[in-house]
Amino acid sequence: MKVRFLGTGTSQGIPVIRCTCTVCTSCDERDKRLRCSLLVSSSTTDILIDVGPDLRRQMLLWGPEKLDGIFLTHEHNDHTAGLDDIRPYNFIQKSPLKVYALPRVAKNLKHRFGYVFQKDKYPGAPSVELREMRPYSHLNLGDIRVTAISVLHGKLPILGYRIGSIAYLTDVKTIPEESLLQLQGLKVLIISALRKEPHHSHLTLSEALHYIKRLKPENAFLIHLSHEMGTYEEVQEELPKGVYLAWDGLEIIID
Repeated sequence: MKVRFLGTGTSQGIPVIRCTCTVCTSCDERDKRLRCSLLVSSSTTDILIDVGPDLRRQMLLWGPEKLDGIFLTHEHNDHTAGLDDIRPYNFIQKSPLKVYALPRVAKNLKHRFGYVFQKDKYPGAPSVELREMRPYSHLNLGDIRVTAISVLHGKLPILGYRIGSIAYLTDVKTIPEESLLQLQGLKVLIISALRKEPHHSHLTLSEALHYIKRLKPENAFLIHLSHEMGTYEEVQEELPKGVYLAWDGLEIIID
């Protein structure tokens, strides 16, 4: 299994428009962050988690030759706004793309992207086959098995995903006990950590490290990072062994 981090930034990305802070003006490519998205690939199957507003650029840089499915964590713009940019895969594959989401999220997409789902839609519009994904449900897509994990983004119930020995949890504030049980025995935990200061709906660095310590994955990678976190170089030095700041384009291989 290969995992490629297509984007590791928060909703504004890094650099933030017109910001002159140390992170936004850094020359280190690891400090430049597109909005969060993950590509998971096996020998036969390629899936995306979230399709934010940077999807076109991400696909030009690291996109696979085909896509077998898209899994959405929730409906916020930085995780769904790139839905229109799946069109080239429709044209290449000559078929709709399967998009898996909570029923609430599916309803939201039909409202926001009405032109995609209308009966007599404009020729060339994206072609999507919406499928519901509920907490703790399992799905086999090709040779990849996906389990939906319930987490909370503030008070909003959203989904994380477990794929084999990998788990992807973005925009998290709280992980329920039932979900913690589903996250045992991980080789890789990918979890959000917005910044060091408290936030009402996102994990801080210390809160993310608390969950990492509790779950004990072999390795953990932090995502959904804001420019308030600090530069890659300075923050990475502060992290415990086996915990890393992810960066855009990073690829890891899991046996």
